[in-house]
Amino acid sequence: MTAPPDIRIAMWSGPRNVSTALMRSFGNRDDSLVIDEPFYAHYLRQTGLDHPGREEVLTHQDNDWQRVAQTLHAPLPAGVSVFYQKHMSHHLLPNMGREWLRGLRHGFLLRDPADMLRSLEQKLTDIRPEDTGLPQQVEIFDRVRESDGQTPPVIDAADLLENPQAVLSALCHRLGIAFKDSMLRWSPGPRTTDGVWAKYWYEQVERSSGFLRSEVARSEFTPGELPPPLAAVERTVRPMYDYLRAHALRAVPS
Repeated sequence: MTAPPDIRIAMWSGPRNVSTALMRSFGNRDDSLVIDEPFYAHYLRQTGLDHPGREEVLTHQDNDWQRVAQTLHAPLPAGVSVFYQKHMSHHLLPNMGREWLRGLRHGFLLRDPADMLRSLEQKLTDIRPEDTGLPQQVEIFDRVRESDGQTPPVIDAADLLENPQAVLSALCHRLGIAFKDSMLRWSPGPRTTDGVWAKYWYEQVERSSGFLRSEVARSEFTPGELPPPLAAVERTVRPMYDYLRAHALRAVPS
C-alpha cells in the first residue's frame, strides 16, 4: 500500500487568537506532528523586543530562520502524515525569504482586533499595528492566493469557539485532510511540544480540555472602549481584519 503524501500545514495567526488551542486540536490527531512558533527566537533576536521569557527563548530555540525553515520541510517520522505548524504571522520579518512558503498548505486564524488587543495588553506594552500580525497575514494571504490561484482557508476564532466541529470540519476539508473527532477534546496540562514560553502565555489553554464558547472566552474583558493608544491600533488594523474576515469559513461545503 502506498503511504499517504505528507501534508504540511502552515497556520498563520496573530497573538491571543486561540492559536494554542488550535494547535492542541491538531496535536490530538493520531496522524499528526505539531510545532510551536518555530521562528520566535529569530523574531526576538532581530527586533530586540523584551517579551516575557525572552532570554529563555533565545537560549532554547534556534534563531537562524534559514535552518528553521529547512526543518519545516524535513522528512516526517514514521506514522506521521500531517505536520501542523503554528506560526505567528508577525514573526515573518522582512529580512526572511519567502521561498520556503512553497510546498506548504496555508491557513489563517483571525480574531476580532478589539478582543485581541484587550488580551494582548495584559502581556505586552507599547503595542503597534504590526504586533497584531494582521498586516503580515494580509501579505501572506495575498501571496498564497496569487501563487496557488485559489483562496486559502480562513477561520475566525469567534466562529471556531461557537461551533468547533463545523469550523474544524470546513478547515480540514479545505486543507485536504479528514476531520477527526479527537480534534474536539484533549487532556488538560502542558505538552512537550509547547515552546519554553508556555509558562508566560499558556495558562488558560493548559486548564482547558476543549474549545470554550465565545461568551466564556470573552468574559475576561472589561466592557468599554479601548484606551486611546490601543484604539488607534485597532482603527489601523480593522480594515485588514475585515478584508480577511470576508473569506472566513463557516461550515463544510455541500
